[in-house]
This record gives sequence, C-alpha cells and structure tokens, in this order.
Amino acid sequence: MIAAIFSLTTLGLILGWLLGLAARYLKVEGNPLAERVVELLPGSQCGQCGYPGCTPAAEAIASGAASVTICPPGGRALAEELAGVLGVNVDLSGVADKAPAIAHIHENLCIGCCKCFKRCPTDAIMGANNMIHSVFADACTGCELCFDVCPTECIEMRPVTPTLQTWYWAKPSVPAP
Repeated sequence: MIAAIFSLTTLGLILGWLLGLAARYLKVEGNPLAERVVELLPGSQCGQCGYPGCTPAAEAIASGAASVTICPPGGRALAEELAGVLGVNVDLSGVADKAPAIAHIHENLCIGCCKCFKRCPTDAIMGANNMIHSVFADACTGCELCFDVCPTECIEMRPVTPTLQTWYWAKPSVPAP
C-alpha cells in the first residue's frame, strides 16, 4: 500500500515537472495585435462576419486579410476603434450605425419551434421544444441570428434599456460662439 502511494506520488511529481518544462520551453507566442483585436470584438462567436468565431476574425483583421468593418454587431463604433488600433483609414459610409439592441420574444406568437434556441451563440434564449421561449437579457448580445430564423416573426430587437450599470450622463452640448 505504501509502495503504491509512493510510486503514484513520484510519478505525479515527475510528470508535473515535465509539463512545467514543456509549458515554458515549447510555448507558442501569439500575435499581440490579434490579442488586442480579440479584446475589442464582442465575443459572441455569432459568425456573421464569415469566420467561425471572434478569434479567427481577429487574426484575419490583424493580418490585413479582412476589413475592420466585418463585424455587424460591433457596428460603426467598433470599426472606428479597430481602425484606430490598427492605424488604417477606413470608409465607414457602408457601415450601419445602430444602437445596441437585445432580442425580445412575444410569448403570444411563439410556437416553441426551437429554431431561435439553436441559433443563439450565447445561450440567451431559454425554453424547450413546444414551449414558449424567453430571452435572458443579460446574456443577449444583439447579434440578430435568432431574429432571422424565427418562422412566426415573434422576435423583436429592442433597444437596451438603461440600468444602473449601463446608464451614463450625456455630455452637455456646447453652444457655438
């Protein structure tokens, strides 16, 4: 019994030490610019940009393979911020400037088909098959993927209502001299 405990402890220590060495000497350095772009992107992994998630999209943006305007949920504000980080000039005439919105399901129209439930990348929609669905507003990123697939058009994109955490005081307007 003591021999088994001793041999497993020794084996665990040796393998842990080898993993520590491998992590130190075989580490793959990432692109710091791509990591900065990942921090700016919404992180909803919605795929509206044509990439399977925000990390591959950020790598493409950082390498110059994709435009800074490819993220529809980010809108004009994200495109401007990405252009500033990357130091590029961008034409924002084709980018929609929309306010943040979250999905809302009208319960009297919902048939419980689960199409919206399956498309939500953040699991913000709650419900089950043949049951009424509801949106968990704190998890919704406003990617509109559920809005596009709803057969009964019971999903509506509503502007984000201010809470104590999201409310801000508007800047005062400066009168012209």
